[in-house]
Amino acid sequence: MDTWKVILFPFAWIYGWVIRFRHWLFDAKLIPTATFDIPTIGVGNLCMGGSGKTPFVEYLVRLLSKEYKLATLSRGYGRKTKGFLIVNQFSDHKDVGDEPMQFARKFGGKITVAVDRNRKEGIEHLMQDDENLDLVLLDDVMQHRFVKAGLNILLTSFDKLYMDDYLLPVGSLRDTVATAKKADAIVVTKTHNVLSPFTRRRVIEILHPQPHQKVYFSYLSYGDFVPLPDFEAVKLPKKLNTIILFTGIANSYPLQEYLRDLCSDLIVIDFPDHHVFSKKDLQLVVKSFDDAFSQNKMIVTTEKDSMRLINSPYLSELKNLPVFYVPIEMKLHGTDAINFENQIRKYVKNNRRKP
Repeated sequence: MDTWKVILFPFAWIYGWVIRFRHWLFDAKLIPTATFDIPTIGVGNLCMGGSGKTPFVEYLVRLLSKEYKLATLSRGYGRKTKGFLIVNQFSDHKDVGDEPMQFARKFGGKITVAVDRNRKEGIEHLMQDDENLDLVLLDDVMQHRFVKAGLNILLTSFDKLYMDDYLLPVGSLRDTVATAKKADAIVVTKTHNVLSPFTRRRVIEILHPQPHQKVYFSYLSYGDFVPLPDFEAVKLPKKLNTIILFTGIANSYPLQEYLRDLCSDLIVIDFPDHHVFSKKDLQLVVKSFDDAFSQNKMIVTTEKDSMRLINSPYLSELKNLPVFYVPIEMKLHGTDAINFENQIRKYVKNNRRKP
C-alpha cells in the first residue's frame, strides 16, 4: 500500500466511527425512519460512484414500466434548485441533475421522474399527486436512511468489489462494509460479457453474502453511436482510426475497453464525476481532435455526459465536429436475469398499494 494511504488511515478510522455512530442512531430508533405502504425499491452502492447505478435503474424501468405505474426519485445531484420537482424531457441538468434528466428524456411519458433531497417528502408528494402510483425507485437509500426501502439492491463493480476497498479518504468507500448486510440483493456490475463459473464462485466467496442475500452478475451492452442533438448532420467516419473520449463520470474504464476494440488509437480526457464542462474543457477536446494525425476520427462521450452538454452555452465549440455518445444498457448473465426478475416481481406483487 502507498505510504500516503497509510498516513490517511487515522482519518478513515475517524470517518468510519462517525458513519457507524450515525447508523447506530437509526438502528436504535433515536432518529426516525419512514416506511410507506407502497413498494419502494432502493438502488445504492457503498463507494463514490462508478458502480453503474444509472443503467441499472433504467433496467428496472424497462422491466417494470409495462406492468406498473412507477416513479423514480433521486436527490438530483449538482442541481441548483431545491425541494420537490417533477422532471420532464425539457428540464435542464442545472435544475434537476443529469441522471433524472436522462431518465426523463429516455422514458418521458411512460414514468414519473422526480427529484427531492428529502426522500420522505418526495415519496409523500408522489403518492399524493398520483393515487394510482404502483411503486417508487429510489437511489442511495443505503446512506439516506430517513426512508427505509422495502427492497434494497446493492451494486458493486466487478473491478472494485467493496470487500477489497477502504473507507474514504484511503479508498473510495463512503459507507462501511457492514452496511452491505442491509441489502436484499447484491448485483456485481461491469463484469466481462462471458463469465466463468469459477469467477462467479470466487467473487461470491469474497463478498461473503448473508443467508438472505442473493447475488447476481451483470455486464454492460453498448449501443450504436448517437449524435448529439443538432449534430445529426455530421456523419460517422466510414473507418475509425482515432477516437477522442471525454467523460465526466466516476469510472470510464469499461467504456475505454470497448472503444479500444473499435479503433487503433484512443485518446482519453477524464474529468471528475458530474463535471459541468467549461469553454476551456471543450476547447481542450477540440485541440485533441485537431492534433490527432488521422483523418478517420471522432469524438465520443457518454449519454449521461451528453445531458450536461445539450444546453451548454459552450456547445458551439464542438460545432461541425463528429460528436457522438454511446448508449449503455445493463444486462444480467444467463439465469440471473430470470431469477432477479422473479425476485423483483414477487416483491412488487406482494406489496402493492392497497386501495
